[in-house]
Amino acid sequence: MRITVTAIGRLKAGPERLLFQRYFDRAAKAGRGLGLTFAVREFPESRAARPAARMSDEAAAILKALPSDATLVALDETGTNLDSHGFAGRLAKWRQAGVADLAFAIGGADGQGAAVAERADLRLALGSLTWPHQLVRVMLAEQLYRAVTILTGHPYHRD
Repeated sequence: MRITVTAIGRLKAGPERLLFQRYFDRAAKAGRGLGLTFAVREFPESRAARPAARMSDEAAAILKALPSDATLVALDETGTNLDSHGFAGRLAKWRQAGVADLAFAIGGADGQGAAVAERADLRLALGSLTWPHQLVRVMLAEQLYRAVTILTGHPYHRD
């Protein structure tokens, strides 16, 4: 299963990028045995004047890049809260169901566009707080790594 993190904006050089890359690389290495591959797609922030137009433009860019049959998870503060075992379980179910492409969509500074939320198979919250999209990438990468370690029985996750 190909897992792609799609995100609006570039993650610039600095501690967030280093931490994201650390967990993302770990997930990729640990996920090989499960048949998981990992990729990142970054999209430019829209230059539209109004927030609604920016979110619409950004949603269109994300959706255009997805394979038509991809399972889509939209990161959304109003979405479903899962614990780490629940998140790992969802990944395992999609993998076992033969999902070829799983995409996680991280919106821009104005949030997730409505078209992404409507198309999403799951709207996922990383808690009810609002997080900067740079930190969302780091937290998602860490949870992907944690999920892989749960599925492989690695001791990284402690119960």
